[in-house]
Amino acid sequence: MERPLLVYTTFPDAETALAIGEELVRARLAACVNVLPGMRSVYAWKGAVERGEEVVAILKTREGLADSLAVALKQRHPYETPIILRLATSGADADTASWILAETGG
Repeated sequence: MERPLLVYTTFPDAETALAIGEELVRARLAACVNVLPGMRSVYAWKGAVERGEEVVAILKTREGLADSLAVALKQRHPYETPIILRLATSGADADTASWILAETGG
């Protein structure tokens, strides 16, 4: 069975994250997108240290969709260089894994 995959990214606000998340779920590239508002970031960007408010989004998908999901995310993302981190999973509950695979066409 193909393994579930979590993808971590950030957005400038919850509405953007939810809108893009819904597009990715409707396209069956993700089974679910969790949006966590209220994050404050300190980051290096083009030689300067910046601060900003963002939201975290965690996308639940499957390993076989990692590249397609990254392409779709980059096409829709408002950031010049969006953070896209693939987080491999282990020990997923069988029912959870089956649901993710079913909702993403696996």
